[in-house]
Amino acid sequence: MDNTLYLKRKTMNSSTGSPTDMVSVPDETGRFGKFGGCYVPETLVDALHQLESAYHEAINDSQFQQQLDELLTRFVGRPSPLYYARRLSQKCGGAQIWFKREDLNHTGAHKINNTLGQALLTMRMGKSRIIAETGAGQHGVATATACAHFGIPCVVYMGAEDVRRQQPNVRNMKLMGAEVRPVETGSRTLRDAINEAMRDWMASVADTHYIIGSVVGPHPFPQIVRDFQSVIGREAIEQSQTDFGRLPDTVVACVGGGSNAAGMFYPFVGHTDVELVGVEAGGLGNTAGAHAASLSYGEPGVLHGSFSYVLQDEDGQTLPVHSASAGLDYPGVGPEHAFWKDTQRVRYVSCDDHAALDTFQIVAETEGILPALESSHAVSAAMKIAAEKSADDIVLVCLSGRGDKDAAEVARLIDEMKRNSH
Repeated sequence: MDNTLYLKRKTMNSSTGSPTDMVSVPDETGRFGKFGGCYVPETLVDALHQLESAYHEAINDSQFQQQLDELLTRFVGRPSPLYYARRLSQKCGGAQIWFKREDLNHTGAHKINNTLGQALLTMRMGKSRIIAETGAGQHGVATATACAHFGIPCVVYMGAEDVRRQQPNVRNMKLMGAEVRPVETGSRTLRDAINEAMRDWMASVADTHYIIGSVVGPHPFPQIVRDFQSVIGREAIEQSQTDFGRLPDTVVACVGGGSNAAGMFYPFVGHTDVELVGVEAGGLGNTAGAHAASLSYGEPGVLHGSFSYVLQDEDGQTLPVHSASAGLDYPGVGPEHAFWKDTQRVRYVSCDDHAALDTFQIVAETEGILPALESSHAVSAAMKIAAEKSADDIVLVCLSGRGDKDAAEVARLIDEMKRNSH
């Protein structure tokens, strides 16, 4: 299929079937409504302007689009298929549950869609080094893979706690030639990895590009990452129309920073008959520090160069967060998700650790698929939604990644829960 990127999109209205011009977001200042923007030290302003200019030139360059499309097809293995989770659907009762199988991409997750695009932009800007942050390790592996493919030196910052619980991905990054730098400060998780990557970028901006892995950070990153990831939703629309003769009733995706959800939701936003549901990390409960549900419990604030919903105290200091899933363990969220929340286009819910761990096992046992712990949050919510619908309804879940990376940590957490329950 055509994976062309669009800044000004046209989409089909699901009721009338007529083309409807969408409001173009973000605006020229990088705002999604009141959210987004660019709150960075002066050191980075020129680099962000250069990136924005290179991106706008690239998406209007047929050679760039052809090169990216060929990589997505021949290297990544796109399009990723839709899959009917028959036994899982039978277990839940109600609607049919379908997966958009991003776990089948090369490197095992959706992250590669973005890193290949940004690696091409790096070369277009004439920069010779790439840095990245990673939580669950999937973005780190995808960045290391893109850098190995193009022969670009790569440094990945990763919280020391995430290094511990994501050892398979740490090994994979190193095998690809990347240098993995554990971050021992703060909570030793994703937030701290981003902090260190930002410090590196400020000191090395002349020859370094920072590939941010989610729809967070200063403009133009939220737009760029969303657009590179929107191949997920565009494929899902085309596949749904082919397989079902219509669009799904509900589309579900997990939300940490929010890149897989943004990529899945964005092409559906104009199809107002399709319900969109984002699932955050409910962790161990709704008290401060026990979860990572920024949209459910956060307040508007600035984090990592962008204005969005942030988990913060009365003084505006970022709160500690928790999730069994390293990829959702972040105290903020992409500004477009904040915009979708406030305009009520997307409904955001949360899933706690116990439910996500249970769902990991259920999907493995019923479908023979190990879903990433991040994806398990989305599937858990989809199971509840499906149970309340009819057999003719379709609930489509973005299965954002595979769970091989999580298997050891899942086993440890389940054993820990069993011990604590005695």
